Amino acid sequence: MKLFFLSFNFLRRMREREQERGRENEERKDDVCIIIPTLNEEATIGEVVRGFKEQGFRNILVIDGHSTDRTREIAESAGAKVVVQEGKGKGAAVQQAFKIADARIFVLIDGDGTYEPSEVEKLLEPIFSGEAEHVIGNRFAYGGHFTLIHRIGNFALNKLFAFAYGVKLNDILSGYRALSRELVEEMELAKEGFEIEAEMTIETVKKGFRIAEVPIKYGKRKGRSKLHTFRDGSKIAFTLYELVKTHNPLFYFGIIGLLFIIVGIISGIYVVMEWLKGISHTLLTVFTSLMIISGVQIMIFGMLADLIVSLQNKTIEELRRQRREMAKKNEREHVAGDIRVESASSRRARSAREGEE
Repeated sequence: MKLFFLSFNFLRRMREREQERGRENEERKDDVCIIIPTLNEEATIGEVVRGFKEQGFRNILVIDGHSTDRTREIAESAGAKVVVQEGKGKGAAVQQAFKIADARIFVLIDGDGTYEPSEVEKLLEPIFSGEAEHVIGNRFAYGGHFTLIHRIGNFALNKLFAFAYGVKLNDILSGYRALSRELVEEMELAKEGFEIEAEMTIETVKKGFRIAEVPIKYGKRKGRSKLHTFRDGSKIAFTLYELVKTHNPLFYFGIIGLLFIIVGIISGIYVVMEWLKGISHTLLTVFTSLMIISGVQIMIFGMLADLIVSLQNKTIEELRRQRREMAKKNEREHVAGDIRVESASSRRARSAREGEE
């Protein structure tokens, strides 16, 4: 009989734990907002929204860029909240979504069916566990469905990012990622086009937040792509260079200074070759000197600016560390206070029972 009661109590505790885990899982999903920028995605948007709804995600926001097909109607019927985009471009849609969405974690996913909603937990876990504030789905982990030119372009941009920002990532342009509210509130986004993924990654690095990558699958797109390979690729490359000046000034000004020096050296070679023939170019000689001197001065300025930025980053990181420690301390004090209140309540209840007896 005693064994029966022990087994019964064990099964009851196991069931209670499962129920508790289920409640925690539901609460976690309520802390997440799924953001889906769309433009003429009627063939896939319903499947994407339903994929998240079936997993228990209720906060699904579709930012529609004035689709001319049935994208908005299908998304609403699948259970998403649909908002018509105010501006134009994917970047503008993402910025608008961040302003109106309310959640602890934001998940960005394209509505073209290339990503699998079932893999969202991979993106969420590093944030919930406190490992990172920005999680990127690496499309290249399982090969991915890319054309050769897109594969080469992504490889080049990832290498440029690693060289300029000092952080090695495999897929900075992935359209499937998760970000914490703390990070989103700190980011200063301005790009309105397909440069938005690069800008979010850059802002994360510049603000000193942590980035993690997780492997995801990347399927074939259904329908026509809105990405123009060379035009958008050049914009993304320029964004990587343009925004590096406040993170790695030595790289930014070093390239400018190097260009000045190269022009000066080419000009100088021509002046020397002409001088050996007995022909002098006084103005061109002055130009050569100015280019080389200016290039060296620009590079020195970049070195000084890099030193200032490094000191600033260390200060910001120290302040952020102190803020995290303060938050942990407050949380521990709050938990300790709850325990004391529960203990006092238990003592009063026990005293009351003893008095009744």
